[in-house]
Amino acid sequence: MLDEPAAGMNPYETIKLMELIKRIKEKFGLTIFLIEHHMQFVMGICERIMVMDFGMQIAEGTPQEIQKNPKVIRAYL
Repeated sequence: MLDEPAAGMNPYETIKLMELIKRIKEKFGLTIFLIEHHMQFVMGICERIMVMDFGMQIAEGTPQEIQKNPKVIRAYL
C-alpha cells in the first residue's frame, strides 16, 4: 500500500520512483494498492484503476477507460 508516494517529488524523481515500483511489482508479482493524485504517475503504473471523489467511487477500469471517463475528467483531469 502506497499513500501519495510521489508527493513532493520533482519530475525526475517521479519517473525513477515509477520505474522502481514497476520493477518491484513485476519481480515479485505483487498487487499494489496506490493512493495518488498525480494522474500521470497513476496511469504509468496501474493496470486497473478505481477513482474516488469525495469518498464516492466514480469510475473503475483500465487507464485508457479512466482517461476517457467524463466523471473523472470533470473531477481530476
